[in-house]
Amino acid sequence: MAVMNTNTFEHAAPNTAFEKSVPVLITFAPNWRARMILMRAVGVFFIISAFSMWLIPGSVMSAEVWPLKLVASLAFLIVGVSLLTIEVMDARPDAYFDPIRREVRILQKNENGRPQTVLRRSYDSLGGARFTDDQVELFDVDGSLLMKLPLESADVSSALKGQLSQNVTIFA
Repeated sequence: MAVMNTNTFEHAAPNTAFEKSVPVLITFAPNWRARMILMRAVGVFFIISAFSMWLIPGSVMSAEVWPLKLVASLAFLIVGVSLLTIEVMDARPDAYFDPIRREVRILQKNENGRPQTVLRRSYDSLGGARFTDDQVELFDVDGSLLMKLPLESADVSSALKGQLSQNVTIFA
């Protein structure tokens, strides 16, 4: 039985394991899911309120109240649709660990939405790293905290440990 080798880095760096050669991207994404659900629920409430204002039995349909009702229902409708269609553009940076160049880059999106490098450090210039269950702390050579990054899973943690273990002191 023939086995296909899918490791493209093996030919370029035969002494490097595949787990150590996979680039790692860590994002600083906040928990927007709860906020988005709340905004959409309030948006649905406003849209239902805009239409139910006209359907409630016994509502006053006098000439003096009709324009106010129209303005209020249009405002509720516009706010409701806005809350349903809102998209959050997050300007938080991303940390990209490059195993080929052996460096970490912090990328932040500019006003056009394109990522720009705001910090570039080689693995050799890092002083150490401390891994916990859900985050990694990178330290400078003088021992000061350089950055604290969230880890999404154990796979990301092991891939990052594999990359950094050759050049960076891993603290327990």
